[in-house]
Amino acid sequence: MRKFLCSVSLLVILLVSAVPAMSKPVTLVYAEVNPLDTIVGHIAMTFKTEVEKLSKGEVKIDVQAGGVLGTEAQILDGMLGGGDTVDIMRISAFALSSYGCQKAMLLSIPYTFVSREHFWKFANSDLAAEFLAEPKEIGLPLRGICYGEEGFRHFFFKEAVAGLKDLKGKKIRVSEDPIMTGMVRDLGASPTVVNFTELYSALQTGVTDGAEQPVANYRSNAFQEVAPYLLLDGHTLGAVQIIIADSCWDKLTEQQRAWLIEAGKVVQNDNAKYSEEAEKKVLDQLTKAGTHVVEVKNKAEWVEACQNTIKVNTSSQSELYKKIVELQ
Repeated sequence: MRKFLCSVSLLVILLVSAVPAMSKPVTLVYAEVNPLDTIVGHIAMTFKTEVEKLSKGEVKIDVQAGGVLGTEAQILDGMLGGGDTVDIMRISAFALSSYGCQKAMLLSIPYTFVSREHFWKFANSDLAAEFLAEPKEIGLPLRGICYGEEGFRHFFFKEAVAGLKDLKGKKIRVSEDPIMTGMVRDLGASPTVVNFTELYSALQTGVTDGAEQPVANYRSNAFQEVAPYLLLDGHTLGAVQIIIADSCWDKLTEQQRAWLIEAGKVVQNDNAKYSEEAEKKVLDQLTKAGTHVVEVKNKAEWVEACQNTIKVNTSSQSELYKKIVELQ
C-alpha cells in the first residue's frame, strides 16, 4: 500500500511539472491627462482593448483619465523618479525634450509636418524607431511603445482674429517650453505661462487672450465657451507616444511585453484613420454651434516669421531634422 501511494504521488508530481507554468495576471495603470472623449482618450481605450484581447485578460489596463493622477509633467516626474503609481502613460512626443531627449524636441518645431500623411511616413519609418529608443539611449528609466497624433494644433482667442497681424501684442498661453515660447514671440504675441488646468479661468478673466490646442481638446475642455475664435494655422502636429516605465517593463514576461508592442502597432494603425475623421466631425460640430472658424490658407508668412525659432532649435541636429522634412 505504501509503495502504491508513493507511486501515485510521483505520478502526480510528474504530471504537474509537465503542465506549462501560467504567467501571473497583471494590472497596469495607464495615465491620460485628457478626458476619454478626445482623440488621445480613444488611443488609451484602443490600447486597453487590444492588450486585454491579445492577452485574453492576463494583462489588464486600468485607464485613469481626465488628469486624476496629476498633470503630464507631474506624472512623468513620478515615473522618472521611480514612483510606482503609474506604469504607462500617453505623453506629448516632445515632452521628453525637457529630460534630455534632443531628438524628441524636433517633433515640436513649428511647421515641420505639412500634412498628416507626412507625419505617418515618419511614424512608420526606421527613423521613428530611433526616436522611440532615445530615452533608453540616454539612461532614462522608460521606453517608448508607439506613436500617435491628436491632430494639428491651432490658436484660439477670446476676440476675433483673422490673420497673423492680429496676433501682435496678444497674450497667448504657453507651457514652460522654449520652442513654443519662441514661436509665439516670433509671431508677435506675448507668451504667457499658465498651467493647463487653469487655462479656462485664465481665458475667462483675461489673464491670457488666447491659447493653442488640437481641435478635439479645444472642444472637450469647453474652451469655445470663453474663446470662440478658432484660427486654423496648424503650427505643429500634436504628435504623441505611449511610454512604459522600466520598473514595470522589467517585471513582465517576454510574452506580456510582446502583447504590449503588438497592441501599440494596432493603436498606430487605428489612430491614423480615426484622428482625421474625429477632427472633421468636431470642427463641423463647433461651426454649427457658433464657433468662429478661420482657416489659414497661405502659411508662407507664418513659416517665415518663425524662422528664428526653427533655426535655433534645429542647428545642432540639422541633418536629422532634414531627414524628417524630406519624408513629406
